[in-house]
Amino acid sequence: MERIDVAVVGGGPAGTSAAWQAATHGAEAVVFEKGVPRADRDGIGPDSTDAAGLLDYWVDLMDFDPEEIPDDLILRRLDGADFIGPSATLSLDSTGIDSSYPHFGCAFHRARFDDWLRERAEDAGGRYEVGDSITTVETHEDDGYSHTLTLSGGKQVEAEYLILADGPQRTVTVDALDQFTADGHSIADVLDPASANHIAYQEHREVPEELYDPHRLKFWWGVMPGHTAYPWVFPNDGNVARIGLTMPIGLDIDDYDHRKWALLRADDEKIPQGRTYIERLLKREYPEYDLDDFPLVEERGKRNGTETYAISSTRPIESPTKANIAVVGGAMGGTSAFHEGGDHVAVRTGKIAGQLAAQGHLERYNTEWKSALDTEFLRNVTMADLVEEYEPADWDRAFETAGTMTDGGEHSILGMLKSGFSGIKLFREYQRRKRKFAGSDYVQFSESEYTV
Repeated sequence: MERIDVAVVGGGPAGTSAAWQAATHGAEAVVFEKGVPRADRDGIGPDSTDAAGLLDYWVDLMDFDPEEIPDDLILRRLDGADFIGPSATLSLDSTGIDSSYPHFGCAFHRARFDDWLRERAEDAGGRYEVGDSITTVETHEDDGYSHTLTLSGGKQVEAEYLILADGPQRTVTVDALDQFTADGHSIADVLDPASANHIAYQEHREVPEELYDPHRLKFWWGVMPGHTAYPWVFPNDGNVARIGLTMPIGLDIDDYDHRKWALLRADDEKIPQGRTYIERLLKREYPEYDLDDFPLVEERGKRNGTETYAISSTRPIESPTKANIAVVGGAMGGTSAFHEGGDHVAVRTGKIAGQLAAQGHLERYNTEWKSALDTEFLRNVTMADLVEEYEPADWDRAFETAGTMTDGGEHSILGMLKSGFSGIKLFREYQRRKRKFAGSDYVQFSESEYTV
């Protein structure tokens, strides 16, 4: 049986970054990636389905110098974002957070991003095994902990350290962690993909030149039901945009009044499919145009110009580091449906886990990822909690109030005064909920709860 230092399950941004840093710091690191085909990639690789956008400060959270990112990864430099409610719009030209990246953000080519990270990992000495999936992980406690990974082809590998980076589907993570949870307290209770994920769907479409806004993101809130459910438009190269949406799994149409939600219809017998939502959005926003004016770009995306994928919508968990295991990125709940994924969180958690595993100090992982990302997690969890019960009118009020309180993304004293009672109420409610999750209380499964 082959023996290695660090085994990484999953070759997306989190797993690749883990292997890169582990190899950089002298460990023998191997990434096991089942591999999927894509129209925009030669060969097979990770399931690189994502809206693929970065805000300015996310580059710093990834611990990258902006100059490191190759130009051919960037599809568009972004100047701002528009948050569109049923009747009110909030436009931001700044995130309001200091960063080294000189623009509001960028839209980037996710498959190229994954391939670039892989090149860096391999250049550092990391190794990839693509095309065979992990079927089981068995952890042994002899003289310290080790892990035996069995691949679908029958091969077995033993590793001292295990980094779980299989994304929000968690095909390996749940079983690998469940061996360290007590009866009646399964990790699946908080990480089950059927209840802890959103589903996302997007289409690559050409947009009429007169409508195309090449440097702004657009998000619609309060037009479709479900917690943190929203459509979006991400501009790409040329006049191509990714038009998509995110919504929770398992919604029941009977729970929602179609008269409140602009993208529901009286004759809907179930929650519409993603493609139906997109058709309705385009007809609503651009009534003078036909759907044929937004043709699919079939040579892009995962299949015929379309992509369907999961996004974690749960709060983060800690890892059982005493067993030499770290969970990173979407698998740990580190990405978020509220901000459409989280490649920045995936990269940073992967980097931290890989370096610490190589140095033999994985016990510091939970402390260090919180030190690096605590503010980001706290902000996202608080915002998602704040809007959980929002209906269309609530989104309009929030956007109107926030628009008065901000000036292109920058808070101003005059704006606070203009917003009056509604602004004070919104600010106080945000602060109240933020206190609820402070001190890393947003973590929903702590290391002390494992039986190791």
